[in-house]
Amino acid sequence: MEQELDIAGEEQELYEHHRIVCDPKQSQIRLDKFLFDRLANTSRNRIQVAAKAGNVLVNGKSAKPSQKVKPGDEISIVLPYPQRDVEILPENIPLEVLYEDDHILIINKQAGLVVHPGHGNWTGTLVNALLFHFGKLPSTPGAEIPRPGLVHRLDKDTSGVMVIGKTEEALTHLARQFFDRTSDRRYNALVWGDFAEEEGTIEGHIGRSVKDRTVQFVYPDGEQGKAALTRWKVLERFRYITLVECKLETGRTHQIRVHMQWSGHPLFNDAAYGGDRVLKGTTFTRYRQFVENCFKVIPRQALHARTLDIDHPITGKRMHFESPLPADMQAVLEKWRNYTAVKPMENDDDEEPLDKQALNNMK
Repeated sequence: MEQELDIAGEEQELYEHHRIVCDPKQSQIRLDKFLFDRLANTSRNRIQVAAKAGNVLVNGKSAKPSQKVKPGDEISIVLPYPQRDVEILPENIPLEVLYEDDHILIINKQAGLVVHPGHGNWTGTLVNALLFHFGKLPSTPGAEIPRPGLVHRLDKDTSGVMVIGKTEEALTHLARQFFDRTSDRRYNALVWGDFAEEEGTIEGHIGRSVKDRTVQFVYPDGEQGKAALTRWKVLERFRYITLVECKLETGRTHQIRVHMQWSGHPLFNDAAYGGDRVLKGTTFTRYRQFVENCFKVIPRQALHARTLDIDHPITGKRMHFESPLPADMQAVLEKWRNYTAVKPMENDDDEEPLDKQALNNMK
């Protein structure tokens, strides 16, 4: 029997994908029993919920738990990760709800909010807030306490639209959409430098940096990491920085941030990827002070999850959600609009290029 485990998605390793190829001498037994015997820490009920949501495939087709496996069958299953064996307490943290029904919750996550508990962040997270505000949600199968389910996540200092699965069935169905890339996620990002084209793509495998395990690195030859593709298009130009829309075709950790940095356009004020210094502009002290003032207005990477399109996990209806730019991004954009309006665009004598050596040092 051949078995593989793949962790899907940037946002980030919240569900798992198993692929199993049955042995030539495999006996014909029920699919749910076959998977239960082979997947550690997975209940039979959890497998059956996944099958009901269409997340168990045999030879590429949805399968029922009672279906008999046969020699040579190729089985794949997507499962949300089970609840961690730690106590997570409800906390009264304000949330902005964009939409809610019995199955899903759409929120506008504020910058500075960690999505789920983990090393160094066991309190003050989105999960703690969800337990406080929605603690009376129906219990999900296999869970001892009622809890909302994370389908994806955003970085601590990234704001914008997120979907929460309120039942195990909704969570599993949404996880499949993110794994199959049938959801549509678009971000607004303010990046250093200008672009010769109006739109383009950035493609390069992404994996952890061998020099700094807290950040990601692009491996263009694919020798490490996982395939990643980001589509971008220009929304507004400010001579030295540009507002772009990014569409994720894959979902890797820090994908937009590291792809933009690798292409020579780090996100504005992204400290982890070198965007928290002047990389494009003039040598004038007044200009550099202007940029420093902008950094104070938005003390984080200028990245916002603007829109999310998903299929409702129960009705199948395609749904569109949008979050307006937060106040800090709106304020810094207005400062740049005012700056470029008063500074002659045709005078490039005082302009210096992107610090290519600095960018190379970051790679």
